[in-house]
Amino acid sequence: MKKEDIGHIQKIYAGADCLFSGKQVRAALDRLGEELTQAYADSDPLLLCVMTGGMIACGQLATRLDFPLQIDYIHATRYRGDTSGSELHWLVSPHISLHDRTVIVVDDILDEGITLKAISEWCREQGAARVVTVVLVEKLHDRRYGLEHADHVGLQVGDRYVFGYGLDYHGYLRNVDGIYAVKEE
Repeated sequence: MKKEDIGHIQKIYAGADCLFSGKQVRAALDRLGEELTQAYADSDPLLLCVMTGGMIACGQLATRLDFPLQIDYIHATRYRGDTSGSELHWLVSPHISLHDRTVIVVDDILDEGITLKAISEWCREQGAARVVTVVLVEKLHDRRYGLEHADHVGLQVGDRYVFGYGLDYHGYLRNVDGIYAVKEE
């Protein structure tokens, strides 16, 4: 990325609206951890992180799950650094067998639901006994073309472009502590 492009990213961040502080995101992760512990602690689950966006949420959520589990990842993406999705690209499959497992799929956001639906269906095709979907953020709008709702949702946002806590803006700002929305013009 060119130096002037980095300047654009910095301007986006500086002008963004903070929707949820890091403290509020961590509280949502605490709540999700409690929900998942109550529901799945006795099911020998496989926590399946959707890369790259789900990495931060999944890692922090995993530390809130005080029971034996395994962790793996899957990499399927529609965005590849863009701000709008295209066709789904399958990059990496999990290394741990999903057969007869409760698979808890953790992603950063439920937007149109296409990626999460495809991953859930793929997990079932691999023999998962149960597939549970968890997202840090659910975007509220009426453009669901895939999965309608996640089983567990941390936070809900309006129909704006958001970044932080794993969500990116052109591949940047995933590391921001909080959930921010690009300033509406």
